[in-house]
Amino acid sequence: MEAMEAMEEQVERLLQGEGAEVTVVDVGLDQCKPATLRKTVTYIVCAVIFNDKEEVLMVQEAKPECYKQWYLPAGRVEAGETLEEALKREVKEEAGFDCEPASLLLVQEQGPQWIRFIFLASVTGGQMKTLSEADEESLQACWWDRHSPLNLRGRDILRLIESGLKYRGDPGYPPVRPIDLSCRHVVQRLVLIYTNSQDQVWLLVFRVPFAHLPVAAAIQTHTVSWGGNMVVQDALPSSYYEHDVNTLGVFSLQHNGQQNGGTDGVCLNTLVRLVPEPPQRDEDGLKLPPPDTERPPQIENPRYVWHEIQSIELKDKLLLKIKNTAIPPLQSLY
Repeated sequence: MEAMEAMEEQVERLLQGEGAEVTVVDVGLDQCKPATLRKTVTYIVCAVIFNDKEEVLMVQEAKPECYKQWYLPAGRVEAGETLEEALKREVKEEAGFDCEPASLLLVQEQGPQWIRFIFLASVTGGQMKTLSEADEESLQACWWDRHSPLNLRGRDILRLIESGLKYRGDPGYPPVRPIDLSCRHVVQRLVLIYTNSQDQVWLLVFRVPFAHLPVAAAIQTHTVSWGGNMVVQDALPSSYYEHDVNTLGVFSLQHNGQQNGGTDGVCLNTLVRLVPEPPQRDEDGLKLPPPDTERPPQIENPRYVWHEIQSIELKDKLLLKIKNTAIPPLQSLY
């Protein structure tokens, strides 16, 4: 019981935006290589920055393939950089401003080989880059009112801008900043829960060599969020196709990046919900008897166990997170 109380305490810390050292990877490690920037992984940072008029900072591209088009300040993380260091460098190089990250807004991914971290940030100094300062990083910067015509490089940034406005106006979760904890691989630590109509909440726990939240390595052939599916397939294979595995978002993220090829990995601490599929029909079109949804599906792998959350406060927090999705989303772009 003490181990499960410790589990609940760890989940509580993750809800508060904290992290935990990755000491073991339970699923997928044999199918991936250590993360190395520019070799096995590419991380992109992107800044959403507003002024007092709610105009958004934009930069005009200098690259030949998108010359003179406009985009948010963004670029690749370089070897030896943290995510926040890369964000500050890109904003300075492309827009001329010094900035300070406020919170993670969204994580987008196409598998571990390409992950974009979008931050809300604020200007702390510097001067806006003008055409006279044009270089290979950008031509110039401007404040865009979001209504005037502007030749955008991609409309994908409109959703990012809206996410920034929404968080700026009414933050739905405490600020999420990268945590300086090293990791060799791209992994997902899962707070994987099951709920019923009585608002009971169960947590999936990996039992060996000690009780801990399941950790899945991201593999090159699938999205990062596929880690939840891998864990469910491992724990309860017979029930896998009777349930949806919904990755709702990211409580916190961990990254160090100081040692190229050694600490280039990231750990995404995610909230994942296992949801029963609607009743199925047989070959005659008749509804099959619905499965028992008041209890979580039976564990088939003895390395796992369901633990019913005992803390009323923690249970209520998790139910609220599910209802409002009050955490930064993890969006797969496949």
